[in-house]
Amino acid sequence: MGGSRGWGLRAGASLAHPSWVAGRGLPARPIRHVWGGPGVSERTSVGLDVHARSVAAHGMDEVTGEVFAASLAPGAEVHDWLGKLPGPVAVLYEAGPTGFGLARELRAAGIRCEVAAPSKLQRPAGDRVENDARDAEHLCRLLRLGEFTPVRVPDAATESARDLVRAREDCRKDLMRSRHRLSKLLLRQQIVYDGNAWTGAHRDWLARQRFDDPNLQTTFDEYLDQVLSTLARRDRLDARIEQLAGDSPWTPMVRRLCCLRGISTLTGFALAVEIGDWTRFDGNSIGAYLGLVPSEHSSGRSRMTGPITRTGNAHVRRLLIEAALHHMRPYRKGKVLRDRQDLASPAARARGDAGNRRLHARWVGFQARKKRTTSPPSLSPANSPAGAGRSP
Repeated sequence: MGGSRGWGLRAGASLAHPSWVAGRGLPARPIRHVWGGPGVSERTSVGLDVHARSVAAHGMDEVTGEVFAASLAPGAEVHDWLGKLPGPVAVLYEAGPTGFGLARELRAAGIRCEVAAPSKLQRPAGDRVENDARDAEHLCRLLRLGEFTPVRVPDAATESARDLVRAREDCRKDLMRSRHRLSKLLLRQQIVYDGNAWTGAHRDWLARQRFDDPNLQTTFDEYLDQVLSTLARRDRLDARIEQLAGDSPWTPMVRRLCCLRGISTLTGFALAVEIGDWTRFDGNSIGAYLGLVPSEHSSGRSRMTGPITRTGNAHVRRLLIEAALHHMRPYRKGKVLRDRQDLASPAARARGDAGNRRLHARWVGFQARKKRTTSPPSLSPANSPAGAGRSP
């Protein structure tokens, strides 16, 4: 490019005024660089690599191109460092075990803070060096370009309720493992209970078991005590969840969800707090969000689909699949379902009734096509209990 035309100046214009704004006698102001991507409108973009005891920070001023880097301690030091940067400031960090407290604090302070889904972050295939500083720089770059998938930041009450239902899920797994340990210990001694396991009668039978070997007796007593203590822990968690489901901000959603077969109060409360804002989804998108859509490996004219993707929240996915299995049987309203539906609005009852009939009809169609009974209709997002029970 010849002369001053390569810089966008008029012929004969003086280079003493590199900006056409200043050249017209108007006040000069900074001009945004073209590499300021569409993902951020703030002046300074900051990426944070957050850990329990340290925070690696990397920021860039999109006006001057100045780079800021620091290794900080969690808490006030992060707020102080961000306050010294040219504003306004936008922040991005990955979702992880540190939770969403930092995002809520920064948003309360007037700083736009996004939390990125780690599984969907773009990473260079040839990058073989990874450390906290480089991760923070990578997040800063993705924020400037807008190339990240944000996750919804729950409020403190929703996050605590979510921790409660996850504690209940952990307790369920602990109870299953402790029961397996106890039953397999007895099986190794050729002792098998003939009735229904884990009932009151079975518990009394276990309490009467005695062994001559003191080591074996001690092992049995410890395993039995673990089962009983885990049962008591589960009952305490169930009581608290039932209390919240009956009187909390999630009560209306829980009552609407309970109009569907296979969704009890505990399941409905877990779905309500785990998914949060249901208006984000429809019957198709919620299936993709929870990993209930088929995987695909297609190229050119060939199209190959595989099993479900199993991405997203595994706890919610399990709850929906187990709920879908209840629709195999013909739809008849029992007393328990009628009592749950009486707590919901007439519109929610009508929607739930239609969803129950449609889900059972899907099962009938599967059976007519001789589909495997291990393939619940929830594997098709449009036929899942979540899709059928969208609030009217």
